[in-house]
Amino acid sequence: NMSALLSVRDLCIETAGPEQLRKPIVHSLSFDVEAGQVVALVGESGSGKSLTALSLMQLLPGGVRLAAGSIRLEQDELIGRTGRELTALRGRSLGMIFQEPMTALNPVLSIGDQIQEVLKRHRGMTRVEARAAALDVLNRVAIPDPVRCLQAYPHELSGGMRQRVVTAIAVAGSPKLLIADEPTTALDVRTQSLLLDLLTEFARRDGMGLLLITHDLSLVAERADRVCVLFRGRLCESGPVSRVLEHPV
Repeated sequence: NMSALLSVRDLCIETAGPEQLRKPIVHSLSFDVEAGQVVALVGESGSGKSLTALSLMQLLPGGVRLAAGSIRLEQDELIGRTGRELTALRGRSLGMIFQEPMTALNPVLSIGDQIQEVLKRHRGMTRVEARAAALDVLNRVAIPDPVRCLQAYPHELSGGMRQRVVTAIAVAGSPKLLIADEPTTALDVRTQSLLLDLLTEFARRDGMGLLLITHDLSLVAERADRVCVLFRGRLCESGPVSRVLEHPV
């Protein structure tokens, strides 16, 4: 699909090591995400969905490797890029929200410093511009007292607030594609709902592609445009949400 923002073709992930011992984890996975579209990648634990997300960011952990396939962002092939090129891409074109917000935040920097750093680095803002924009983005993720939050450190915030901050940092750089890997695992249902609504709104309003990775179909049922169902590393179904939900395999 030439117009897709993200185009994944025949992605294969396997365990690393001597050839005869390698085991396939993800088999020949293909899907697209268009600009402004919300695509859900759904699967139970161990289905390969988180490794798929990490492979898109080229952040696969040791012990697994990308065996084959193509990952194109706006027609640019990501596989085979240098570390430096990928680092530049990650903040600017690709954003990711991880499962555990504490690992994504720097414990010794205030929230304000962390958001402003992204804005200065990826959007070339001055300190004054970055502070105003940081306040704006905290408002957008519905943080009640953004001025106080800017001065706070991660450990001073609740889990729900931290996850909102991680969301704010991810969208601050205005990525073209945002990958959210189980972004609401640790949150209560109301906060989960709010966060997913926010992410969906960012996608629709800013034309950002959103790939939501989850084991919970009900969370994405009302929000996603398309859904891809992974089972044991294979895509067993994909299509518009309404169709997949009405006729699950």
